[in-house]
Amino acid sequence: MTPGLSRPHPFPIDLSQPDNSDLQRGRSFLVEALWHYVGSPLVRTELLPFSKLKCFILRLFGAQVGEGVYLKPGIRVKFPWYLSIGDHCWLGERLWIDNLADVTIESHACVSQDVYLCTGNHDWSHPNLRLFRKPIRIGRGSWVSARSMISPGVSIGECGVVVGGSVVSKDVPAYEIHGGNPASFVRLRRIEANPPCGRQEGFVSETPEIHNQATVSA
Repeated sequence: MTPGLSRPHPFPIDLSQPDNSDLQRGRSFLVEALWHYVGSPLVRTELLPFSKLKCFILRLFGAQVGEGVYLKPGIRVKFPWYLSIGDHCWLGERLWIDNLADVTIESHACVSQDVYLCTGNHDWSHPNLRLFRKPIRIGRGSWVSARSMISPGVSIGECGVVVGGSVVSKDVPAYEIHGGNPASFVRLRRIEANPPCGRQEGFVSETPEIHNQATVSA
């Protein structure tokens, strides 16, 4: 113990009676058990390298999944009924979507391997570390790089970028690149006016002044 500091009495932390009153499981015990023992293993396995089949399974358990979604092996989803994925998204190996609350991944977003999307956390100021939940939004055209962690309540803006290995606890504005632990602003994102894929309409910001600023400053 640090000299001069006395330990509070009685001891302030008691984990014998956890407070999970904020948890809303969203489905019956039977549906959750079917997902845990059947649906989730099929989505995670490397033996079924077929994104369309895995998307079908996610939809079967209540997820909203768009067209052209590419799912790599090892993806874990806590509750698919709290998951929404837009069109033409890329989800990398071993992505862990710990969605006790809603997770929204908008169209043309990329979430790379070993990323952790954490919607639930504990209140460290509460005696029994009370659970709380907040949604996560990954904006259109954004990229969360490998081994990053997105904290509860965070929103990644349109075409925002999270640098690999970052811990993001605050929102990332549109067209900004953030990185580090805790993540902070690095620079503005520059996107080619005419990318080779020829689909620039899906990536150009609806706020021209933001896109122009990113082009000049990057």
